[in-house]
Amino acid sequence: MSTLLIQIVVALAKALFIILLVLTAVPILVWAERRVSAWMQDRHGPNRVGPAGLLQPIADGIKFLTKEVLIPAHVDRKLYLAAPVILLVPSLMTGAIIPWSKPIPADSALGGLLSAVNWAPDGIPFQVAQINVGVLYFFAMASLAVYGIILAGWASNNKYTLLGGLRASAQVISYELSLGLAILSVLLIVGTLQLNTIVEWQAGGMWMVFAQPVTWVIFTIAALAETNRAPFDLAECEQELVGGYHTEYSGMTFATFFLAEYANMTMSAALNVCLFWGGYTFFGLEQILPWWITFGIFLAKVAAFLFLFLLIRWTFPRFRYDQLMRLGWKMLLPLALGNVVLTALGLAAHEMWGVPLWPALIVGQVALIGGVALVSVMRTKAESAGSAESQARA
Repeated sequence: MSTLLIQIVVALAKALFIILLVLTAVPILVWAERRVSAWMQDRHGPNRVGPAGLLQPIADGIKFLTKEVLIPAHVDRKLYLAAPVILLVPSLMTGAIIPWSKPIPADSALGGLLSAVNWAPDGIPFQVAQINVGVLYFFAMASLAVYGIILAGWASNNKYTLLGGLRASAQVISYELSLGLAILSVLLIVGTLQLNTIVEWQAGGMWMVFAQPVTWVIFTIAALAETNRAPFDLAECEQELVGGYHTEYSGMTFATFFLAEYANMTMSAALNVCLFWGGYTFFGLEQILPWWITFGIFLAKVAAFLFLFLLIRWTFPRFRYDQLMRLGWKMLLPLALGNVVLTALGLAAHEMWGVPLWPALIVGQVALIGGVALVSVMRTKAESAGSAESQARA
């Protein structure tokens, strides 16, 4: 068997495994979201179908599979049916660049089989594609996914769905800038676009979040907005847009939108873990732990972030649209720009004057937090003075 054929078979096997992993995570997330919301609202939650409601997602899946897919007469049929697929496929393709664990060693069963045919003598990377532009690939897939929402709004030939699609496009443009600038700070420090190299750079416990906490906050907020999750779910606001961009959908076409939403959540959490929380590393222990335990470490970190997403959804009310735009353009974007500048200054101080890297980066973060606090105080005083002046005139 040729080496090229082996590479293709192994890549397809890894891709299939990751797709099944993400799709399996969706019903678990559906159940977890219901249980978390019930816990936060002091109620029971699903407890009828199976123990603790564990079979409820399966019942929901059967319901969607057996429901009739109604296609309204006034829609653009081809685009209408293509929109859910265009939204789901990029979400799943994002998983190709994620390093899910350390490489499977050559002395294991699978690694030994492949090393025997002179392929992967150093182990099999648990990553579908180790491409040089991995982070740019993520941006490309994230940008493609929004076209599914826009097409769903347009093809439905409904004013409410169209407004939902337009809101989604404006939201992605607004927050992708901040997301990109947050990642740029990480890339300046590490000097590569490869996610596996970024993860290896953080080995030993020096995770990026410790040196770039503000960057992590910016990235997390922007990623949450990118996934159209509450409190950023203005594209499907029931009170204003009936059901948003998927108002005219039913059955499995409707369920596909939610599959894509939860897949987006999972991939955003995985990228967050890779960039800021060391990926599969755990304070140097990954060097002695077997690969399957590092895989479990990575999944545990991703699960923690998904739990954070669920908490945020059931904690914060939905933004008004003007608040959404103000947060993206007037708060996150200037903060991300300032963060890039201070990170670059810290790197320059490290390279030109020999200042230790981590203290230089942390000083930049402290300066950024101090600047934000100063601007907030000055703005509060200005608003108070303006309010007092208005009352005096009245």
